[in-house]
Amino acid sequence: MKRTDLEKHLGKKLTGRMKGEPVPERFGAASAQPRARREQRARDQAAGLVPFAVKLPADLVAALQERAKARGTTLNDLAAALLRDALGRG
Repeated sequence: MKRTDLEKHLGKKLTGRMKGEPVPERFGAASAQPRARREQRARDQAAGLVPFAVKLPADLVAALQERAKARGTTLNDLAAALLRDALGRG
């Protein structure tokens, strides 16, 4: 076998293996996630919610998460209630 024929054969082998690989998640079932995010964003906007990113110390975040779990509420709801209370007093 000539060297070029050997390279062609190896190329065909590689192509065959690539075709047999499963479809990556980003092109399969998980490709529907961005649409769900858009729908969630639309629902949040309809409810009057605005994204508000804040950088907090890790110990404070842990305390907020514990308090939210103890109250049986989400972190978003707890943060909103605490901010309302703090702003109402000030």
